Amino acid sequence: MQGFVVFLFHALSQAWKDGYSFSKFRSDVVAGITVGIVAIPLGMALAIAVGVPPQHGLYTVIVAGLLAALLGGSRFNITGPTAAFVVILLPITQQYGLTGLMLATFMSGIILVLMGLLRLGQLVAYVPYPVTTGFTAGIGLVIAFLQLKDLLGLEVAGNPIHFPEKVMAYASALPSIHFADAFIGGVTIIVFIAWAKLKTRIPPHVVALVIGTVLALVMNQSGGVHVGLLGEKFQYQIGDLIGQGIPQVMPQFNVIWQNDVVTWSLVIELLPAAFTIAMLGCIESLLCAVVADGMTGTKHNSNSELVGQGLANMVVPFFGGIPATAAIARTATNIRAGAFSPVSAIVHAVFVLAAMVALAPALSYVPMSALAGLLIMVAWNMSEAPHFVHTLKVAPHRDIAVLLTCFSLTVVFDMVVAVAVGLLLAGILFIQRIATLTTVTVVNKGHEHLDFGPDVLVYDINGPLFFAASEKAFSVIERSSIDTKVVVLDFTDVTTIDITAIHAFENALERISHYPVYLLGVAPHVATKLVNSGILSAGNIALCPDASSLREHLAINNHNLALQESTPSTVSLYTADSGI
Repeated sequence: MQGFVVFLFHALSQAWKDGYSFSKFRSDVVAGITVGIVAIPLGMALAIAVGVPPQHGLYTVIVAGLLAALLGGSRFNITGPTAAFVVILLPITQQYGLTGLMLATFMSGIILVLMGLLRLGQLVAYVPYPVTTGFTAGIGLVIAFLQLKDLLGLEVAGNPIHFPEKVMAYASALPSIHFADAFIGGVTIIVFIAWAKLKTRIPPHVVALVIGTVLALVMNQSGGVHVGLLGEKFQYQIGDLIGQGIPQVMPQFNVIWQNDVVTWSLVIELLPAAFTIAMLGCIESLLCAVVADGMTGTKHNSNSELVGQGLANMVVPFFGGIPATAAIARTATNIRAGAFSPVSAIVHAVFVLAAMVALAPALSYVPMSALAGLLIMVAWNMSEAPHFVHTLKVAPHRDIAVLLTCFSLTVVFDMVVAVAVGLLLAGILFIQRIATLTTVTVVNKGHEHLDFGPDVLVYDINGPLFFAASEKAFSVIERSSIDTKVVVLDFTDVTTIDITAIHAFENALERISHYPVYLLGVAPHVATKLVNSGILSAGNIALCPDASSLREHLAINNHNLALQESTPSTVSLYTADSGI
């Protein structure tokens, strides 16, 4: 039980072991407030981007951010809604509404918990870099494009779901551009870029949003133009409380399946989406933890982090939240602000709660176009476009193919298709690459190590013998010349062999079945597979441990007599019965 508690509260326990003090608590408080300031506009903007009212993003920051910090395996991860989820969650919201989105969130949390308990946290290491880079850049492009509606104040007809349809709809809506909104959005982006170059401790998100909001209020007061505000677009009703903008109340507990909307058929329909949310949450959270480890020199527990993230996503829908995962940008801000432990993430959640209750009316004056501009910058930073272009210039052609495939499929279809096809393509290209490394060559006379005499034919086998390499490799072994009296197959550099290769090896041995055949330097685990397959039961085949012992045997018996024997029974050989 104690071990499970340590597993569940891994990050907190590690911080405590490293020596927690009041000065470190003070650093955590400062870091938590700093990242909390960043989380408020991002939480609202990301909620709007996935098609739900902005308060649901703040609920996610508060509840999921608190639980993931308490129960997770990374000391510095900051959890909340992230830009990567937008392209996945928006279609769910459009098709199933807020209830469907929260149900998918709950289901994804169960999947994450199961992944952590089954110790699958290391699987993210098997996702190739071109795959993650490709779908991340694709998500960034889609997110940025989706913000054009609010950035430019477009009046888009219908509710298109797929990206190509959105492109056509947005293009048709261009004549409806609202220049006041576009101006505020442009100013927000420019201020963000300029302030980020100053590298001050004040985050550019806050400065850009404040300037955009103040400028919009001035323009609205002037009477000549009007900039669309958050409070004008969103209304809420909580019990008897009805209002516009952000509700000035704490998150309320609500059972998401208490009405007839949630059915078993809906659960089945949402299962693929829940799995996708869980996979993306797993990848992003663990990548974020790795980045945090690199910045701080600490070590996270990947399985504990998955359980913490899963429990957070299971609980947050009951308080109106949407899917959450660790956010790399906010985590980096947390570390740079001096965080030492998960206490900073807890403070960040509490700060957002306090700010929501105290400042909800003021948040209603935030311009929609300013939030859109903020998300465009988040998407740009997320996509790492300069690094994407650099990778295209320097990466091998196979990796470029995987990267561009994942990028294109993410934009045109979705991340699930992109990752599935990307992993498949990367796997095929990797197999092809490894297969080319496996060779079987005839050793030329005069080779210092493998020259056993003029009538001994030696094949040097290098690399793993598996399904993609074996047939081509063993095709080299043909019926030998008339002078050949012994065939040696050097297995010293063979690391593994599978059943396909064993079958191809049997066919190759049939072509030289009238010669004594020595298998040289066979690794124990490879020899065991050959014994189990029955290959070594042939009377003309034997194992020999090394070149020196075989050379001694051939020197003693090579009077053109013993070499005519088909069974090398007198040589000092080792078999599976002698310790392999």
